[in-house]
Amino acid sequence: MALLIKYEKTKNGVNLVAMRMRGLPGVLWKTSWKVGHEDPRRVVHAIKVGATLCKGLNRGLGTILAGSLALLVECIAAPGDIFRAVFIGATVFLIGAASTYIRFFPYIKKNYDYGVVIFLLTFNLITVSSYRVENVWKIAQERFYTIAIGCGICLLMSLLIFPNWSGEDLHNSTVLKLEGLAKSIEACINEYFNEMETNGDQQKSSEDFIYKGYKAVLDSKSSDETLALHASWEPRHSRHCYTYPWQQYVKLGAVLRHFGYTVVALHGCLQTEIQAPLSVRVLFKDPCTRVASEVTKVLMELANSIRHHRHCSPELLSDHLHEALKDLNNAIKSQPRLFLGSNQTQATNMIALAAAAAGQKHSVSLSTVKTDTSALLEWKSKRSNEKSKEAERKFLRPSLSKLAITSLEFSEALPFAAFASLLLEIVARLDLVIEEVEELGRSANFKEFKPGDEIVERVQQKECALNLENHLPSHGVE
Repeated sequence: MALLIKYEKTKNGVNLVAMRMRGLPGVLWKTSWKVGHEDPRRVVHAIKVGATLCKGLNRGLGTILAGSLALLVECIAAPGDIFRAVFIGATVFLIGAASTYIRFFPYIKKNYDYGVVIFLLTFNLITVSSYRVENVWKIAQERFYTIAIGCGICLLMSLLIFPNWSGEDLHNSTVLKLEGLAKSIEACINEYFNEMETNGDQQKSSEDFIYKGYKAVLDSKSSDETLALHASWEPRHSRHCYTYPWQQYVKLGAVLRHFGYTVVALHGCLQTEIQAPLSVRVLFKDPCTRVASEVTKVLMELANSIRHHRHCSPELLSDHLHEALKDLNNAIKSQPRLFLGSNQTQATNMIALAAAAAGQKHSVSLSTVKTDTSALLEWKSKRSNEKSKEAERKFLRPSLSKLAITSLEFSEALPFAAFASLLLEIVARLDLVIEEVEELGRSANFKEFKPGDEIVERVQQKECALNLENHLPSHGVE
C-alpha cells in the first residue's frame, strides 16, 4: 500500500513537471513579445549611443593602461622561476587591491567603474600569462585588436545604423511622468466622488490606472541618473542638443518624485477603512473637481512645453485655480457642523462610552477561597472560557473600535478633511514643479511661447501619443 501511494505521488510529480515544460515555450514567447512590444527598439538594437561611447572609452582606456603596465612588469621581472613567480604574484595582489579600493571613490564609481574592471581583467590576463608564455607582446596585441574591433562595430551600429539616444529617452520620459501624474490625480478625484456608482471590476481597473500613473515617477531615480550620464557623452545629433542641461532633468525628476508622494497619499485616501459618507462628499464634489481639473491642466501644459522645447504659456496659472480654491474654502466654511459637531452630541457620545467602560470594570468579580478539587475544576472551566472569550475579543476588537470611532459625529467628515488637505498640498507643491520646468527652459534655451502653439500641439499630441509611450523602459536602463 505504501509503495502504491509513493508511486502515485511520483507519477503526479512527473506529470506536473511535464505540464510545466510543455507550457514553457508559450510563457517564453509571451514574455519576449511583451518586452519587444513595449519598446520595439529592443528587438533591433538595445544599446544606447551614450552608453556605447561611455563604455567604449572605458574599455579602451582600461585595455591600454593595463597592457602598458603589464609590459612594464614583464620588463622589471628578473629571470628565475622563484623570484619571477613571487614578483608577479605580489604585483597582481597589489594592483588588484588598489584597483578595488579606487572603485569605492564616488566619482570613479559613477564614471569609470567599468574601465577599472576591464583594466583589472586585462592586467591579470597578460601578467599571469607572461609566466608561461614567452612572447607577451603578442597577447597584448591580440587583446588590443579584439577590443578595437568590438568598439568599432558597436560605434557603427549605435551611431550610424540604429541610433538610440539617451537624451531623447530622458526627455520623453520626463514628459510622460508629468502626464502620468496628471492622469492619476484626475482618476483619484473621479473615483473618490463616484465610488458608489462603480462596480468591483471598474474600481479595480481604476486602481491599476492610478497606480501606473505615479509608479513610473517613483521608480525613475536610477534610470534618470543613468540616462543623464549617458546623454552627457552623446554628440550633437539634432538642433535641440546644443550643450543640453541633462542634470536639470534629474533635478526636475527629484521634484516630481516629491510631488508624486502626495499623489500616493491622495490615492491612499481611497483605500482607508473609514470613508466619508457619499452625502458628505457630494457637498464638496464641484470645488474639489475644479481644483483637480486646474492642476491637471497645469501639468499637461508643462508636459507640452517640455515636449515641444518651448516656454510655458503666460496664462499657466490663471485665476481659475485661485477661484476654485476659494470655492473649496467657502464650501468647507459653510459646513462647520460636519467638521466640529455640536457640543451636546459630543457630550452624549462621551457619556455613553464612559458608562460602557465603567460597566465592564464592575462586571469583574473577585475569586473566593474553595477546596482543592472545586478550585481545580473551576480553574479548568475558567481557562476554557477565557480562551473562547479571548478569541471573541480578537474578533470583536476591530469592530468595537470602528463603532467607537464612527459614533462620534464629527468623524464622518474627518476622512474628507484629510483628502482635501492633500489636495491643497498638491497645489502647494505644484509651484515647485513649475519653477523647475521654467529653470529647465532657461538653461536649455527653449523657444518663446506663441499664441498659436496650443492648437498645433493638440494635433501633434494625438499623432505621437503611441510612440511616446514606448520611450520609458520598464525593465531598467541598458
